[in-house]
Amino acid sequence: MHFIIQVIVAIVVLIHLYILWLEMFAWTTRGPKAFRNFPRELFVPTKTFAANQGLYNGFLAAGLIWTFFINDPVWQENIRLFFLGCIAVAGIFGAITADKKIFFIQSLPAIIAIVLILIN
Repeated sequence: MHFIIQVIVAIVVLIHLYILWLEMFAWTTRGPKAFRNFPRELFVPTKTFAANQGLYNGFLAAGLIWTFFINDPVWQENIRLFFLGCIAVAGIFGAITADKKIFFIQSLPAIIAIVLILIN
């Protein structure tokens, strides 16, 4: 089970590193393809706002990356649950306020990891 949790947490990390890249560095190029519900003419004026959001996603990924280097299993679990909980809440909020698919991309993998950690 530990290996499966590690893999799912790594997947969550990769998702958030991709979001960081997309929002910080590819907002005006790749962003319109990824965020089709967002008006195309707003990508350039919102580039700074998107970069800020991307930075926060990077912090979430960094927090989860940190957990791979924590040797104490209790602390590793607690820190993971904290960052996964932040991701789950952020994804739920995004699904409610922006686009329902955010729940499936962001929250669901985090929630799966949370459940597996808690039943382990």
